[in-house]
Amino acid sequence: MQTPVTYFFDDDGAVPNNPALPMLVYKAALDLAGSQDPEADIEKLFDGNDWGHGRWRNGIFPYAHYHSMIHEVLGIARGTAKVRFGGDKGEVLDLAPGDIAVLPAGTGHQRLAASADLVVIGGYPPTGAYDLCRGDRPTDRDKALKTIPQVPLPGTDPVGGKDGALTTLWRSA
Repeated sequence: MQTPVTYFFDDDGAVPNNPALPMLVYKAALDLAGSQDPEADIEKLFDGNDWGHGRWRNGIFPYAHYHSMIHEVLGIARGTAKVRFGGDKGEVLDLAPGDIAVLPAGTGHQRLAASADLVVIGGYPPTGAYDLCRGDRPTDRDKALKTIPQVPLPGTDPVGGKDGALTTLWRSA
């Protein structure tokens, strides 16, 4: 089973990030090279691992944002994107088809650049509630500091299921 790269981000004063849980990035988690329907391939993976709740197909917003009441998974189905995670002091990553990022509640993300054909599949675990917080709204951050620690840990990893890396890495954090 593939081991993800982990990233911890500090609160940067605008984006709270998650003080306890690392962001996980699975590079080339799926080989989509010959796929006729890479969106469906990612959706099947997320659904099979109980991360298909509130699932969507779109891109990534071009402004810093985060979710304070739910964890999120992003899978790149088509195209490429340069995404900053963790707010202004975070990490800029180049994402390509088959890459999957698992964001604990509070983790900032912002599309800096993308190819015209970018398609991202997003989803959520069954627990938590969707909200959209922005790094440029201080009232969002104040509320988020209270809600982020309350978000329940998911029972599965969106890539590896019940035995995936998240279930170990997030429980030991």
